[in-house]
Amino acid sequence: MRADARKNRDHLLAVAGTAITEQGVDVSLRDIARKADVGLATLLRHFPTREALLDALLRTNFDELTARAAELETSSSPEEALVTWLRDCVGWTTEYRGVTALMAAAIEDPESALHASCVTLRAAGARLLTRAQEADVARGDLDGADLFALVAMLAWLGDQPSLAPRADHLFEVVAHAILTRPAAGRP
Repeated sequence: MRADARKNRDHLLAVAGTAITEQGVDVSLRDIARKADVGLATLLRHFPTREALLDALLRTNFDELTARAAELETSSSPEEALVTWLRDCVGWTTEYRGVTALMAAAIEDPESALHASCVTLRAAGARLLTRAQEADVARGDLDGADLFALVAMLAWLGDQPSLAPRADHLFEVVAHAILTRPAAGRP
């Protein structure tokens, strides 16, 4: 890709990230193009569909969360790794309004541009959960799909203005319910 085309693409992604943070994943592509000071055709040349734009925007974050899971797997106790990754994942998903519904739909749709990234992210969390279960510090009746659903649920809470003040407390309640032996210092 030419340097100027790469610069335009990166600028579009930055503007799209801000727009989605402020307005949610259903923000108008026309509004994104206007805020980026380009025509809609330019935006569509780089990202022919909304999903292609979201995939490009979110894939980096998914990759970082997946790498973070691998790092935690080797650097933290099983329960600390699981809860830290869960907190990181929930925290990230609340940055982009509406992304949880998109992720839930994409994981069920192999044709979705986001499917592979979501499956990889879910697998990373599942590995941490399995490690915690094998160490007998997490409930055995949960699987990676359950953990992914809990991320969506906790992120949804943070997206609700009337519930957002309770999100941290409810995160702790859920984390405590997942663990069979809470880490030191946890309620």
